[in-house]
Amino acid sequence: MIDKFTRRGLLRTAALAAVPTLAPADPAVAARELPDFPADVALYRSAYRNWVGEITADGLWACAPAGPDQVADVVNWAWRHGWRVRARGSSHGWSPLTITPGTPSDAPVLLVDTASHLTGLSLESPTAVRAGPGVTLEALLTYLEEHGLGVTATPAPGNLTLGGALAIDAHGTAVPALGERRPPGHTYGSLSNLVLSLTAVVWDEDSGAYVPRTYDRAEADCAALLTHLGRAFVTEVVLRVGANTNLRCVSRMDIPADELFAAPGSDGRTFASFLDRAGRAEAIWFAFTECPWLKVWSVSPTRPLTSRQVRTPYNYPFSDSVPPPVAELVERVVSDGAWYLAPVLGNAQYDAAVLGLTATLSADIWGPSKNTLLYLRPTTLRIATNGYAVHTGRDQVQRVVAEFAAFYRERLTAYADRGRFPVNGSVEIRVTGLDDPGDVGHTGARAPLLSALRPRDDRPEWDTAVWLNILTLPGTPYAEEFSSQIERFLLRTFDGEYAMTRVEWSKGWAYTREAAWSDGEVLGHAVPGGFGEDTWGQARGVLDRLDPHRVFGNGFLDRLFR
Repeated sequence: MIDKFTRRGLLRTAALAAVPTLAPADPAVAARELPDFPADVALYRSAYRNWVGEITADGLWACAPAGPDQVADVVNWAWRHGWRVRARGSSHGWSPLTITPGTPSDAPVLLVDTASHLTGLSLESPTAVRAGPGVTLEALLTYLEEHGLGVTATPAPGNLTLGGALAIDAHGTAVPALGERRPPGHTYGSLSNLVLSLTAVVWDEDSGAYVPRTYDRAEADCAALLTHLGRAFVTEVVLRVGANTNLRCVSRMDIPADELFAAPGSDGRTFASFLDRAGRAEAIWFAFTECPWLKVWSVSPTRPLTSRQVRTPYNYPFSDSVPPPVAELVERVVSDGAWYLAPVLGNAQYDAAVLGLTATLSADIWGPSKNTLLYLRPTTLRIATNGYAVHTGRDQVQRVVAEFAAFYRERLTAYADRGRFPVNGSVEIRVTGLDDPGDVGHTGARAPLLSALRPRDDRPEWDTAVWLNILTLPGTPYAEEFSSQIERFLLRTFDGEYAMTRVEWSKGWAYTREAAWSDGEVLGHAVPGGFGEDTWGQARGVLDRLDPHRVFGNGFLDRLFR
């Protein structure tokens, strides 16, 4: 097994991905290889590593513009010289939306780092915040908290940049509990649904150049930019926000999967029953174990007597820093090719979570929303994952979860019976609302065209999305084949009758037996079909018009939007 897929290699990848090389380039070399590059924008060579280290490139040219005008200067230089521009934040993603596998160091690809300078934060009004794309979610939520503001849900990693999160409609897990009313300024959908306006560098026909332009949420073109998949460069956004809340998060590891993911109508502690009571739940089901790690968040203005108050995020250190027993097993599995130890590894992860929750008093925590919603540091184990959003009605959530869990378990058992262990991580299940543009409280607001949470006009009863992820160590034999079977099951089972499958942009999808993002049928038909040909065509048309030279793109995006 190659070195980058050892445990140490996976953890080292985190540092490489999160901290770009900022050593200035030799001026003579830069002048020769990038003639006439804007003089006031610093250039340097930089490595690129995605989250799990499966997509890498060494020695690409990179720069860090100080503002929208400098971004436009860089983009115009790239257009005139036949280069492509790829915005880079924290590189926390799996899919080839930034660069494609095998990109050589001499490729005409310029990484434009947003996290160095494009990080402004200011209150636009008592209910809106202006933010640069390079600001991290942790910094944004901390700033909001200081002003008594917050969001309903957010992804667990706080190091994600806002620009990257909006590009792929990042989400958390939340639907309204029974009887709960949505507070003003909040949404149960993705972060993209909070945008009031945004500024992007786009082609201007009159001036014959790329220029920064601000789009209001009610403008038709804005709908394509709200979730643009890397086919645009957003330099600033204004987000609608609401009053912050205190959340209680209770973890349980005593409910068998057969009960939690039981068929609809079953009695007991079902996943849907927790959604009814609290609205916010997440299940992490380690491979070959019986009881998932269930987290349930509930709005709690005052601290419950049994809850420990938390004043900072990341309250599961046993998850952020891999415990030695788990680390040793990962080392054996990956470095020695001992894939048959997947059941042992799954149970070791379960045991580590049970002991960790007890040792850190983290099974019942309470505090401002940020402190319970953010729980994953970059030091956690790098792991590959697929991703899908299944649209359905709220009353059908348990059915979706039950049918998926049954098929997953049957396939995992069938593979194990043949001595094959394609999954050594976990299944993760979250549930959100959809991107209802009415949530933003802005007249004429439009739904994001390419958000996986975009509502279907022809299915108004579908108001909920079930997010499904299967995690496994990179390089695991039969993982792609297994993921392909899962994907085909989801597309076949949730085909529009009572539910529908869309892909999760940042994760793995379009699987063949050998690789992700490769199945022509999924890329060419299932993905566009999930949005409807009219919606997909509208988004493609706007993105092509705003970037007719496809400066913002790569080979994979060219294929997806052909």
